[in-house]
Amino acid sequence: MTGGQAPGILALGAYVPERVMKNEEFEAYLDTSDEWIVTRTGIRERRIAAEDEYTSDLAFKAVEDLLRRHPGALEGVDGVIVATNTPDALFPDTAALVQARFGLQGFAYDLLAGCPGWLYALAQAHAMVAAGLARKVLVVGAEALSKILDWNDRATAVLFGDAGGAAVVGRVREGFGFRSFVLGADGTGAKELYHACVAPRLPDGTSMEKRLHMNGREVFKFAVRVMNTATLEAIEKAGLSPEDIKVFVPHQANLRIIDAARERLGLPWERVVVNVDRYGNTSTASIPLALKEAVDAGRIQEGDHVLLVSFGAGLTWAAAVLTWGGPDVRRPFPGPRLPAGGHGKGPL
Repeated sequence: MTGGQAPGILALGAYVPERVMKNEEFEAYLDTSDEWIVTRTGIRERRIAAEDEYTSDLAFKAVEDLLRRHPGALEGVDGVIVATNTPDALFPDTAALVQARFGLQGFAYDLLAGCPGWLYALAQAHAMVAAGLARKVLVVGAEALSKILDWNDRATAVLFGDAGGAAVVGRVREGFGFRSFVLGADGTGAKELYHACVAPRLPDGTSMEKRLHMNGREVFKFAVRVMNTATLEAIEKAGLSPEDIKVFVPHQANLRIIDAARERLGLPWERVVVNVDRYGNTSTASIPLALKEAVDAGRIQEGDHVLLVSFGAGLTWAAAVLTWGGPDVRRPFPGPRLPAGGHGKGPL
């Protein structure tokens, strides 16, 4: 990088569908209750895409929000990566649809790596910018998970929601930007969380159906373990200590998992971004949505060290540390301030 510049986040945007689905709606046909869901997950409601609203639509609207907040942010973008587990089609890829919608040039591809997909995509965008293969990369995480759920399965139906998030990765000023990435996978846990596409079974013989299946107990244990190890590894790689982390943005899957990671790091709730109560698990859109809301609420300031971490199907995990800011000293990430909602709160 010239002038000591490193890749960082230049712009953010996010979108959630209009329909709010509260826990009480499940009580009408499932053996569950609002109290049961909140106690075990921290989720009170989630957003559900309209019948004719799909992943590409959520991606488009997240990018449109990014442009409203950061006019001109797509100038110089050389490629698009869309992290998703619910693409409109196997081909064409959703990234190509985003590219066409916004009149962009260069490469475009989808990345499928479970919930950590957006962090995987950030790492790839970082590498491309650092290597001089791209000036800027548009990185999107978008999911229409409601389209693949078994709404009669209490173990999964109550957990997920739909959303989109977008960021532009490019060079920022010296001293800012990404400091470390940790990416990992353990395919021996593939049978714990899956959704069939072409094959009727996994290589180990596990039969699959075209609906989301999750072994909640095993995924929970895995998540608690990797949230701890991945975050500590990312902090160490960044040359920092947990005390240096000003804002922790974890994957919004389960409040108990977030709490366990927070305790292991020794961070107070005031440094943790929480919106799982309002959106549930939005997979690849989870972290960009939470990150954008934290910025809008004024919780992330220039120079803050920010820790991101996620886990998901594969089984996969990812973590990253970045020093926030760099594009504009006066107002690096302009946008409206939003009510804090569940941000920074302890167990609900």
